Amino acid sequence: MTPPSPSTTATAAGPGPLLAEGRGTLSNAVVEALRSGRPPAYAGGSVLKADPWGEDLQLALYLLYELHYRGFEGVDDEREWDPDLLRLRQALETRFLHALRTDLADGPRSVEDAFAPLLVEPVDLSGSLSHHLETDGELWQLREYAALRSLYHLKEADPHVWVIPRLTGRAKAGMVAIEYDEFGAGRAADIHARLFADLMGDLGLDATYGRYLDHATAPLLATVNLMSLFGLHRSLRGALVGHFACVEVTSSPGSRRLAKAMRRCGAGPAAEHFYAEHVEADAVHEQVVRREVIGGLLADEPALEEDVAFGCAATVLLEDRLAASIRAAWDQGRTALRTALPEA
Repeated sequence: MTPPSPSTTATAAGPGPLLAEGRGTLSNAVVEALRSGRPPAYAGGSVLKADPWGEDLQLALYLLYELHYRGFEGVDDEREWDPDLLRLRQALETRFLHALRTDLADGPRSVEDAFAPLLVEPVDLSGSLSHHLETDGELWQLREYAALRSLYHLKEADPHVWVIPRLTGRAKAGMVAIEYDEFGAGRAADIHARLFADLMGDLGLDATYGRYLDHATAPLLATVNLMSLFGLHRSLRGALVGHFACVEVTSSPGSRRLAKAMRRCGAGPAAEHFYAEHVEADAVHEQVVRREVIGGLLADEPALEEDVAFGCAATVLLEDRLAASIRAAWDQGRTALRTALPEA
């Protein structure tokens, strides 16, 4: 008997998160298309007119990327490869990538120039979000920070797996070694996404995957979209390696400060443990990613050095934008989320 083709088989995803509400023309079009099963309806010039950093474009892109992760409840799994949705995703990606390259037109072109500033602890930490949380942060701010970061940490390391088939030799071996640790080294309870879910429990947050999407701001969505953008395109494999290396290089000092913040505010043992785990693990990962993953990749494909530098610089750019948006809200005594969290 001939098996039914994917186009005629209903495969609605049950365990996926709920769809978020749209925030403008483009995201409304995506939400309606996913709910109805029809192609997205939007004006041809709306993508070019959209703010590449804005809520509408970033949410639309996030929703389309999420089809490659766990999808959404009630949305047919086959929509992942729907040509109309992919066409819209490509247009949104082009807009986003152009904005990144424009803002980084004078950015670093070599690995040394991109990473040298990250290897030295800055004297002035006044702009550091983790430093603020360590010294002056309050428990409600830690809860908001965790809710925002949950959009990545509950699928931690998943976007980076896509680069593994695109690497060879030292780069592939180094990347797999790091990812093995990220996924618990064979122990389900130690998967970093599981550890973050435990952190959320300590903070009185709902650890359901995608729960805080409606609360997430455009600067946060952009940081997660960057990983998906780089991960889903083989042509951007160098940029993904640069992004991954940037995260590993900067993680240990920031995690040390956040572990202290959790302890100072009495957040709970699981909350502190998540960041304490990253202090030691990412200090080791930093050496592996710099020497083996970047070193191996550039030994095999030296022409990708500018892409590695771009991936690092883009990560710094978006993390700085996110930190600035959060601090601006907190300094004014208001929530950094689109809507405030309920009481713990």
